[in-house]
Amino acid sequence: MSALKPHLSLSQIINMNVGFFGIQFSFGLQQANMSPIYQYLGADESKLPLLWLAGPVTGLLVQPIVGAMSDRTQSRWGRRTPYFLIGAILCSLGLLAMPYSPTLWFAAGLLWILDAANNVTMEPYRAYVSDRLNQDQHARGFLTQSAFTGLAQTLAYLTPSLLVWMGMNKDAVGDNHIPKPR
Repeated sequence: MSALKPHLSLSQIINMNVGFFGIQFSFGLQQANMSPIYQYLGADESKLPLLWLAGPVTGLLVQPIVGAMSDRTQSRWGRRTPYFLIGAILCSLGLLAMPYSPTLWFAAGLLWILDAANNVTMEPYRAYVSDRLNQDQHARGFLTQSAFTGLAQTLAYLTPSLLVWMGMNKDAVGDNHIPKPR
């Protein structure tokens, strides 16, 4: 029988799940923008489904492995935090590098890395709710994650329009034909 965990307030539950917003924002950015990036780099529309295989294949392989590893991890930062940190750093680097992809296969490789990093972070984050909350608070914890999922996905899909609204010239492109900031 496990020890009783402290009862967390709604604001503490929201605070512990803010990182899930970031994971979902990263997933949303790749879902909303990879097909146009692939097309800017010369991908034929008929090849886009093949290029999108990275996500399902990576999730199928990475999530169960990382989930099992994080269940057994012992560190001074806890079981889940090292995975949050590694995944977040790799996601950030992948998102920052993606618009500078020089070739189609470079972008596809970055998507694979980005998707793996998102999965490295997401699976332990799901378990984090169970780790931190008592059974009677699980519903609130998972509902908070779901709310952040919807909010982050919506914001990610709106981001290109928001960037144009804030002054980014959608017609200014780099050497790789991908729109770039001024």
